[in-house]
Amino acid sequence: MCKKKYFSNQSLKDLNTFAIDVTAKKVIFVKTIVSLINISKICKLSNIPYIILGEGSNILFLENYAGIVIINRIRGIKIIEKKNTWLLHVFSGEKWHNLVKLTLNLGIFGLENLALIPGCIGSAAIQNIGAYGLEFKDICQYVDVLCLKNNITTRINKKFCKFSYRNSIFKNQYNHEHAVIAVGIKLSKKWRPIIFSTLKKYIKQKNITPYSMFNIVCKIRKKKIPDPKKTGNAGSFFKNPIITKEKAQKLLKLYHVPNYPEINGLIKISAGWLIEHYKFKNLQVGDAGIHKKQKLVLINKKNATPQEIIKLAKIIHICILKKFNVFLEPEIDFIGSIGKVKSSDIFKLKNN
Repeated sequence: MCKKKYFSNQSLKDLNTFAIDVTAKKVIFVKTIVSLINISKICKLSNIPYIILGEGSNILFLENYAGIVIINRIRGIKIIEKKNTWLLHVFSGEKWHNLVKLTLNLGIFGLENLALIPGCIGSAAIQNIGAYGLEFKDICQYVDVLCLKNNITTRINKKFCKFSYRNSIFKNQYNHEHAVIAVGIKLSKKWRPIIFSTLKKYIKQKNITPYSMFNIVCKIRKKKIPDPKKTGNAGSFFKNPIITKEKAQKLLKLYHVPNYPEINGLIKISAGWLIEHYKFKNLQVGDAGIHKKQKLVLINKKNATPQEIIKLAKIIHICILKKFNVFLEPEIDFIGSIGKVKSSDIFKLKNN
């Protein structure tokens, strides 16, 4: 078993990118699967709630956590070279951006569009992270999940992961008493750039390389999204709404909203555009505000409370619904005193 670190009533401010100053009864860093199993067993026997986090990059603590926060630091990367592909087996405690940089340095290409996305590998699978025309599901082969009831690890093939926009089976069926342990990633040796519409103005097709794509994506993200080490945030607070074609046509007759067709005939529209064009004037609740360069990002300017961030989010939600008749659904997870809380229970609003 690894050497564990225990803290009593420690602040979680440095363990969540929103920098919310709440506490947990204990924080335990784990580096092995055995440690994770043992700690979860102790929690269950003692009837103590626990939650497993990586970088704390897509969450908002609503209050002090009444149990144990387990920080996943189970790391390791195995790479197998095949004739036409690279196969990666990556443990869930690895940082996502570190993997992107490592593969690029090794001459293994295909992850560049997902550069600078915060969080760990486990979160990448759970959230089905995505950016600039590429999602985790596009490069995933499988996900290994540990059941903490029987300590059995199951390998789930990509086709059974139920990946969708910022969603997966791991946010639902495998949410409670399960932990993502590792993922399998498959990358083709024949690199083809994915030039999403918002990247076109930065790219000269003839000169594009994996390295230049990586640099372009990093430059854009640094410009648009604040560094959580300097300004607390959880990235995009809201998802881009996916609406029916009929509803999109009505909206597009009135507004020039950036929109993207989905495979199932639905239309994805830009939530950032909606917030920007509502033209909120210096909207701020306490220390909670909207990032000037990317309206989807809510920020903790200094010492924002969870209540201030929720109040700000509710104001945005209601205003967008009234003006555009579009329902903004939070992308982040909310964590209460004993575990996750459904966003619908917080906002008390239904998508009609």
